[in-house]
Amino acid sequence: MKQEKIDRINALAKKAKSADGLTAEEIVERETLRAEYLAAIRANFKNTLDSVKFVDKEK
Repeated sequence: MKQEKIDRINALAKKAKSADGLTAEEIVERETLRAEYLAAIRANFKNTLDSVKFVDKEK
């Protein structure tokens, strides 16, 4: 995921906590970006787990 999108997620989160709040369009954008971010995290985690090799050591 590009850094610009992560920065936008953070900006929306900060705005959501402020007194202004988010508009309906920004809420939809935030949810879309969050879903994309989580999909990227899951894909990276799956790739990491797929590359793990278990070695059985004999005692």
